[in-house]
Amino acid sequence: MTFDYNTTRKKLILAEYGRNVQNMVKYIVDLPTKDERNRYAQVVIDLMGFLNPHLRDVADFKHKLWDHLHIISDFKIDVDSPYPKPSEDAIRFKPAPLSYPQQRIKYKHYGKTVELMISRAKAIEDPERKQAMVQSIANFMKMAYVTWNKDSVADETIIKDLREMSNGALQLEENVNLQRVEVRQAVSPSRQRNSNQNKGRQNTNRNNPGSNRQRTNNPSGKRY
Repeated sequence: MTFDYNTTRKKLILAEYGRNVQNMVKYIVDLPTKDERNRYAQVVIDLMGFLNPHLRDVADFKHKLWDHLHIISDFKIDVDSPYPKPSEDAIRFKPAPLSYPQQRIKYKHYGKTVELMISRAKAIEDPERKQAMVQSIANFMKMAYVTWNKDSVADETIIKDLREMSNGALQLEENVNLQRVEVRQAVSPSRQRNSNQNKGRQNTNRNNPGSNRQRTNNPSGKRY
């Protein structure tokens, strides 16, 4: 006995319609007369709409069903469709690959955004506005540092990095404190569950003090 596995069958073109619909479409393609193909195609279109009722919420869902019929037939079906036959090139069009930036970032934990902000701040002429921008950049750098390193950082480290990244053009005023950033340690799901269970037991014992008293007076656990 031989078994018919999906791995040995022809690949499903549109898996949401199933193999039976694909076999029906293949049968229609091989029919000798167009009248027969038109009749059977209409039946398959109704079946495809029944199998995928969510398409009824799509604009021109009938048009989409006929397009899918042509796609399932590998554009070989010859029927009188109420809509234009879709272009094979348009269906199988592949977009051009995205080009990723190949820019070198000196301090990766600060990111490219900080470098762009520094270049913008260096071009500001108003001293007061420029100093406010510099402090905002330093606060952002401190937040980014803590986010990636999961550790606290001294303001002096941020000020030194800002000076190096701007080639000495941007410096904070003396006695300026940066915003405080809290370091939050991630809690594993198991520890969180254990903590919640312990809280639940504490609340139960608090609400039922008699149970604790009974266990204390009767350490053997026997009921009388």
